[in-house]
Amino acid sequence: MSKRHSVLIGLLVLAVLAFAGRYVYTHMERYSEVLDRGPSPQALGNPYLAAEHFLRQHSVPVQTTRVIQNLPDARQQQHTLLLLAGRENMTPREVERLLNWTKSGGHLLFVAEQLWDEKKGRSGDLLLDRIQLHQLLSADLLMPDRSKSKIPTLSGDPPSVLQAPSQSPQLTKLYLENEKDPAYFSFDTRFHLEDPKDHAQTWANSESSTHMMQMIYGDGLITVLTDSDVWKNNAIGRYDNAWLLWYLTQDSSVTMLLQSEHGDLFSLLLRYFPEALAALALLIGLLLWHIGIRQGPLQAPASRARRQLIEHVRASADFLLRRSGQQVLLRALQQDVLRRARRVHPGFEQLGVADQWQVLARLTRQPTSAISQALRPRPSERLSSSEFTRQVAHLQTLRNAL
Repeated sequence: MSKRHSVLIGLLVLAVLAFAGRYVYTHMERYSEVLDRGPSPQALGNPYLAAEHFLRQHSVPVQTTRVIQNLPDARQQQHTLLLLAGRENMTPREVERLLNWTKSGGHLLFVAEQLWDEKKGRSGDLLLDRIQLHQLLSADLLMPDRSKSKIPTLSGDPPSVLQAPSQSPQLTKLYLENEKDPAYFSFDTRFHLEDPKDHAQTWANSESSTHMMQMIYGDGLITVLTDSDVWKNNAIGRYDNAWLLWYLTQDSSVTMLLQSEHGDLFSLLLRYFPEALAALALLIGLLLWHIGIRQGPLQAPASRARRQLIEHVRASADFLLRRSGQQVLLRALQQDVLRRARRVHPGFEQLGVADQWQVLARLTRQPTSAISQALRPRPSERLSSSEFTRQVAHLQTLRNAL
């Protein structure tokens, strides 16, 4: 093929590619697609993250903490403390501190955690018992119908009800002064707040129970809820749940207590390093399995035909030697020799040691040196095998001669 033909073919290929590219470009349709990757790690770690952002968007200063540290002076500025974490380990001293802070002008909002026990006369929730409110199960109420009382409105715009399901008895209604329609919230209707001492000034009810109460406490304010799930990430956008959070915290700074206690080392490791714990458990299991492996072949049991009396005697002697030691066996032989001598020679035990050796020499026809060597107490150190055998042989010779 000539050079001219190669250039023509190349130009033709370029023309075809240019035409195809232009066709694709003119017929290509652009579109955007949003991929939902689920909640962010921050949202998974903080169920009230949406509530925190909502307050900041409405110019409410918010800070979150996991321990109750130095609370701001409520006499200097309005402050709201949201106890949204468990309070199982709260001490009476901490309860007293919180109530004193509230009495000085703070706003304390917390969730009732325990049910009232009529027999014990308490619920176990220290905060709830101190302010003399009771939490009951709605199913246990004798009179489910409760009057709907209007609570005084605070400064601010009226609620904008996203949905107005007036026919739904499951929603909690909050009536505001000078407002015709109530606000609606999705509290858990299984629980009910009771105020036997009439301390509460305002409250919010569903069809069958009460889910929010407010009372003036000194110069401050206490708000009690049956649950705070209405402000979690998956529920704050429903009905007027978000508005209620703003309504209760407006014109004040906010501290949200999300976790009142730290987990122990094992729970933290299980939460953040489950793979490492699984690998460690597997390693320990393999180590135990390796240690438990039998080393060497399994020894077959001996035949019953070869188990004779002499073998039992030898086995018993070996066992006594391992368990009791040489000195115990030698003393037993020495006592046996002296016992036989007392039987043969009356009054033997009343003689002195030297006289006893003389009697034994006469009875056994053994030299006195051999008798003294056999009956003299031995030192506590272990004897060699040959020395031990020789000592046993001397004692057996004396015993057999008697």
